[in-house]
Amino acid sequence: MNGGLMGSHSIGGATAGPTLHLWRHPRPRGAHGRCIGQTDLPVDRRKAKRLAHRIRQQARRHGWPREVHSSPLQRCALVGRILRRWGWRHHVHADWSEMNFGQWEGRRWADIPGEAVEAWVQDFAHHAPGQGESLVDLAGRVARGAQRGRALGDGGHMLVVAHAGVMQWLQWRHVHPAGWPEAAQWPAAPRYLACWHLACPGLPPPPNQ
Repeated sequence: MNGGLMGSHSIGGATAGPTLHLWRHPRPRGAHGRCIGQTDLPVDRRKAKRLAHRIRQQARRHGWPREVHSSPLQRCALVGRILRRWGWRHHVHADWSEMNFGQWEGRRWADIPGEAVEAWVQDFAHHAPGQGESLVDLAGRVARGAQRGRALGDGGHMLVVAHAGVMQWLQWRHVHPAGWPEAAQWPAAPRYLACWHLACPGLPPPPNQ
């Protein structure tokens, strides 16, 4: 469903409460075919500036705050730094980082043993792929990041340059207030530079593990 913004994806109806505006970062260099979670790959500065310009335009049009949140990973943080040079406030916190894939980080997916991937698929929420972190771990810190942003008092709108896994988790939790997804139920990843608008009357904390 289109929320009236070009290239956007709206989740939820017109509800009272904070709204998350999530833009996926530009495509990082050297990511093709590799497991890239918290591996800190660079992005093309021109693409980062293009996304920053898009965020600034939408914020002006809709009266959103001149504040943006991101992880410290450069594929997100560079966009925030560009906006900061344009007079914005840029909040950086590791809670917004992509999932940590541990020993899988940076490896080619084709080189990761199939049985290791299958173990993750069979226990999608609780298994920590590559001995990194689980979906439960990611959910907990993303909830903290959202709560911290709301505490800043940004007029009910929170703008985030985000990672795919973070966006997918927030979409899932909004549609499914309880429980955990199976691997086959996991939402498709947003395209690079895509924006999702998530109406969020109150992002619930993760349920008990």
